[in-house]
Amino acid sequence: MIELRSSEVPAADRFEWWCDLTARQMFPTAISSDRTGDFRAAVTILQLGPVTVTAPRFVDMRSARTARLIRRSDPELWTLTLVRAGSMWTEQNRSRAQLAIGDLVLQDTSRPFHCEVLCQGGLARTVTLQLPRRVLPLPEELLRDQVARPLSSRRGAGALLGRFMAGLLQQAKTLGPAERARLGTVAIDLLAVVLAGVTDAVRTVPTQTRRQVLMREIKTFVQHHLGRTDLSPSSIAAAHHISVRSLHHLFQREERTVSGYIREQRLERCRVDLADSRLDGRSVAEIGARWGFPDATSFNRAFRATYGMPPGEYRKHVSPASAVPATGRSGPTPATPPAAG
Repeated sequence: MIELRSSEVPAADRFEWWCDLTARQMFPTAISSDRTGDFRAAVTILQLGPVTVTAPRFVDMRSARTARLIRRSDPELWTLTLVRAGSMWTEQNRSRAQLAIGDLVLQDTSRPFHCEVLCQGGLARTVTLQLPRRVLPLPEELLRDQVARPLSSRRGAGALLGRFMAGLLQQAKTLGPAERARLGTVAIDLLAVVLAGVTDAVRTVPTQTRRQVLMREIKTFVQHHLGRTDLSPSSIAAAHHISVRSLHHLFQREERTVSGYIREQRLERCRVDLADSRLDGRSVAEIGARWGFPDATSFNRAFRATYGMPPGEYRKHVSPASAVPATGRSGPTPATPPAAG
């Protein structure tokens, strides 16, 4: 991961520094701004296999990818940008999009485009995926019809992709080389499914890719609805417009059941809450009910079966007060229960 800031450059040189940086780390564009006297900007760059993630922060700025610049240098990329702060408009291939926070937009580096980003106080923030055109398993003529058209990250696969892009920045420093390479594949798969949905090219996406993205959507749905007592294979299948049989088949490939996955996730949330001293005022039964275990007896039984001890005993073991007895001597360290898989 690379992090670069204009604050490390003399104020008079910052705009030129930014123009050179974006040309080298992304692709050449003609940049202009009304704030060149002290251009504030920074960028985080993360490489995920063939996918480059750039997350710039900057003041008001306009950019243009002209035919002359394309003739000079064309990396032949698709770019997908998520607006995280500020507003943006872009125009390409006779389409124009006005974008707000949470919107996604596709662009093609091989064709001219114009865009402007306004920070509206503070700094504008975007996250962009840059992908070689060859890695997306979709017809290029269909994708070109989707450039400069707003795509929502508020539902379905688009929401999954938006959260994935935003989450990359939060975890970037913790990722190893193998993890980064795998996440590059995840990015390609998610983008392919999102774009296939808007281009009516779903059948061109490999079956395995569609299956993997659907599974991610389902798991995200489960994690967001763990507190609902009516969360079940039937409700999950209905929310994703598939049959219960198809849902069970998806989980069989992971050698687990749907109900088992729900239980694992609920128990893990309970375990985390029991270890949180800020929740000491909540009873064990309240924590269980919060995550979908309305019956205290069944919650105790399930927790003991997974972690080797009842939830109340686990809470005592992880309590800061249990680490050092009243005599001031260090007591024995209990075995740490295994985390749920």
